[in-house]
Amino acid sequence: MPVWKRLWVLFTVIWVVVGALRIVTYAIFGEPGYGQFVQPVILIVAVPAVIYALASGWAQWRARRKGGG
Repeated sequence: MPVWKRLWVLFTVIWVVVGALRIVTYAIFGEPGYGQFVQPVILIVAVPAVIYALASGWAQWRARRKGGG
């Protein structure tokens, strides 16, 4: 497994744990309402996906650049 994937997995685990803590904090101490949970859930999913896409594209670009000479 490439190093960038290992770092991405580490980042994703930390990101999801922190996001889950934020949601739990809202659930316990926040005012009741559906809207306050939407943004954290979207961010928990979207940010790691965007970072994976960027890192994957960068790795492919480097591989082509290295191989194409």
